[in-house]
Amino acid sequence: MREFNEELIQFIDASPTPFHAVAWLAKMLECHGFIRLEEDQVWNLEEDKDYYVTRNDSSIIAFTYPPCAEKGYTIVGAHTDSPHLRLKPNPLTSVAGVKRLGVEPYGGVLLNPWFDRDLSLAGRVVYLEGDVRREALINIASPIAVIPSLAIHLDRDANTSRTVNAQTDIVPIIATGEIDFEKFILSQIRKDTTGLTLLAHELSFYDSQKGSFVGVNEEFITSARLDNLLSCYVGMSALMETSYPMIVACMDHEEVGSDSHVGAGGTFLEETLRRIAGESFTTLMRRSVMVSCDNAHAQHPNFPSKHDSEHAPILNQGVAIKINSNQRYATSSRTMGRFVQCAHSLHVPTQTFVTRSDLGCGSTIGPITSTRLGVETIDVGVPTLAMHSIRELSGINDAYGLYRILMHLGDF
Repeated sequence: MREFNEELIQFIDASPTPFHAVAWLAKMLECHGFIRLEEDQVWNLEEDKDYYVTRNDSSIIAFTYPPCAEKGYTIVGAHTDSPHLRLKPNPLTSVAGVKRLGVEPYGGVLLNPWFDRDLSLAGRVVYLEGDVRREALINIASPIAVIPSLAIHLDRDANTSRTVNAQTDIVPIIATGEIDFEKFILSQIRKDTTGLTLLAHELSFYDSQKGSFVGVNEEFITSARLDNLLSCYVGMSALMETSYPMIVACMDHEEVGSDSHVGAGGTFLEETLRRIAGESFTTLMRRSVMVSCDNAHAQHPNFPSKHDSEHAPILNQGVAIKINSNQRYATSSRTMGRFVQCAHSLHVPTQTFVTRSDLGCGSTIGPITSTRLGVETIDVGVPTLAMHSIRELSGINDAYGLYRILMHLGDF
């Protein structure tokens, strides 16, 4: 279990953006013999071979072939994106003697923890080399920016009523002297930027502090992007070790609603499954089960009143099964029964999560893909504290328990 969690942390550290996560997962799959497919080409799938395909380099689907005739596929869904600060197209400004980079919050980001952190920048850039348009991933691993807090002497209410204005308060500073920002970005591709012209970028700030084990007994994992790179890693690891037919789909844009050509609301997963199944698509969906894996809110020890006491998962006490009567989660008694039976057979504990009836409930890709595909679905997740913060926290036992269940669910 320790080795599993160490490799999980290494994956998250190496994946500051969905582009980097997909690139890492693709390399991991190829090392295990998976064959890359291209969406714009004809697929000639062969029995007992494994495949993967990407879209936009920010979503990835991997699968074994063929599906089981009686039970179809175990489909595992997760998402590659996390809330963060995205660089604006024309970001550079100068105020009070410092150069700043304007940002736009991506998803439901918890803004306060972004103050006073060493920030790095990563993502995809599109550029011209002469007359040829190219793309590249960059990752400026060293800290280049910080968002300083306003001193308490200038904000006496900071500890009682602090709010953050996303336009004016959360702007990273990067320098006092002059800077050619375009040249700086292009220099991450190669030192000599002669002949290079920046066309566009999708760049995101991230905390340069690496993930770690925390606690007297090192029982906790603390890291950025646990939601939901943890589930991507767990799903792919299970796929590479299982003996049952499985598909893992790690999709972008979940944190902003999934409505894009690469998100769960788009066509990527459905089109992939139709190419696998051919005329048997409907039959395959009716025989398959989907496990939507997305981190669950653990009971916060300092704010117990924010939880339903009978349905509040606890760290290191098992995978949380997420239930909502209004279909914000897609779990049914049938899919829950199958999942729990598998967990019990492995002696892996499970918990249930239901949000308080007087609070709003988030959602996942589960209801979206279940609706689009017509596949029975269960929503599960590893209990997590500080969800959507720049640094989140989970237990060391729970990701490994989910991994074991996913490996064997096809037998139930």
